[in-house]
Amino acid sequence: MKYLHTMVRVSNLDESIDFYCTHLGLREIARFDNEAGRFTLAFLAAEESPDAQVELTYNWDPEAYDVGRSFGHLAFEVEDIYATCQRLLDAGIPILRPPRDGRMAFIRSPDQISVELLQRGTPLQSEEPWASMPNTGEW
Repeated sequence: MKYLHTMVRVSNLDESIDFYCTHLGLREIARFDNEAGRFTLAFLAAEESPDAQVELTYNWDPEAYDVGRSFGHLAFEVEDIYATCQRLLDAGIPILRPPRDGRMAFIRSPDQISVELLQRGTPLQSEEPWASMPNTGEW
């Protein structure tokens, strides 16, 4: 058995591609438009793990999505959690659970999918402003 991907439905494909690719650093590796089914699939992956993919499903006919509680989150390992969180914050993406411990943070995608960011290797030394930054929203 081989793990292939996690599928996430998105309400705006361009906005989601921007979030996952521009801000998180994934790259789009394939895209399929299905005119008969009226949907587009975009497959994204991190450079270091191209076989572990995120499938963005965009249904052409508008539909409201709510996040089911049984789905937890996507998780990505980052080289420097503080630099990553600062870059995201500078781009206007709220850090919902700051990396106070130098190890873990949470953000949300435009469609409110929780995304966990984990420091590669050992946690970084705790530092400000992260150490005293409170949680905001839901993650």
